[in-house]
Amino acid sequence: MTSFASVNRDRPIQKGKAALLVIDVQNGTCGPEESTSRPEFREALTKRLLPNVSHLLRAFRMARLEVIFTVIENLTADGRDRSLDYKLSNMGFPRGSCEAQVISALSPQDDELILPKSSSSVFNSTTLDYLLRNMGIEDVFVVGCLTDQCIDHAVRDGADRGFYMTCVHDACAAETEARHEAALACFQGYCRMLNTEEVLRLVPGSRAS
Repeated sequence: MTSFASVNRDRPIQKGKAALLVIDVQNGTCGPEESTSRPEFREALTKRLLPNVSHLLRAFRMARLEVIFTVIENLTADGRDRSLDYKLSNMGFPRGSCEAQVISALSPQDDELILPKSSSSVFNSTTLDYLLRNMGIEDVFVVGCLTDQCIDHAVRDGADRGFYMTCVHDACAAETEARHEAALACFQGYCRMLNTEEVLRLVPGSRAS
């Protein structure tokens, strides 16, 4: 019987085997008009999530590590492809709309993947699993929103599919800080929990490493 005694989540970042997954930081969820009415979310977005994701993007790009974005975006004009939950919740943005675009402060660069998704789980409604395996990715670093919804799904589903998942907890946000903290406590068993500075120290060539 194979022993897994030496296997753990405390792994170095290896070039070609790690990716930064930026979830749903888009105009329709994080734009000024959408977030102003949610003061706790707006504060977490501007003071924590955006600056930390920016630091991580810069480091991963400098190290030539994969960066992948997801956005909530229908594949069909009328949204009939959405999950039942998204239909019942009236969640989804038209294909090609401004709401479905990544916010300008975190704009994807050329050749970075942008995956439209129509369910909370990126693994259920996109080809992310297939793409990660094709690219040889083993470690997935998750950032974005919402911590208690799409981040939660990504971490749990990625772990079940055999990826080493890391949640960069200070680069995530939920509608309230209470929901953010509760979610982290619930799914922490499925991933490694690191803050932005701890991740930067792992990125090859980063000033913090």
